[in-house]
Amino acid sequence: MDVHVGDILELKKTHPCGSRQWLVLRVGMDFKLRCQGCGHELMTPRTKAEKSIKKVIREEADR
Repeated sequence: MDVHVGDILELKKTHPCGSRQWLVLRVGMDFKLRCQGCGHELMTPRTKAEKSIKKVIREEADR
């Protein structure tokens, strides 16, 4: 899956704060994500993150 730093991921499940959108801070074997609702940051394995992605939101002007 083509995910870059700065992309916003919409995941299938909601975070306890109610948000589904996460900002990508780091990409590699793990993804570092920041919740767009409450600012919580987490590291998750790439395989688990890719399974839970519903949509990738990207600003094309930056690329």
